[in-house]
Amino acid sequence: MEDYKKKLGSLADKIKSDQPAAPIQQVTPVKIQAAIVVEEEARFNNWIPKSLKKKIKAFGAENDISQKDITIRALRNFLLENGLK
Repeated sequence: MEDYKKKLGSLADKIKSDQPAAPIQQVTPVKIQAAIVVEEEARFNNWIPKSLKKKIKAFGAENDISQKDITIRALRNFLLENGLK
């Protein structure tokens, strides 16, 4: 048992004195370029003509844009055209 304690003691001294062979990784914080502001959402439900709904779906599919985004853009443009921000 005494021999075991000596070996452990010498191992601890060796670990303390030897330099690590591999470089130690340095961690640096990532700089955030711009904060993304996410606006809170609310449910919006209206009845629209079926033909308009089909046109919106087709446009979205062709241009890879969701119906939600099309609706938001349309409503924002409407408000801008009518003097509201």
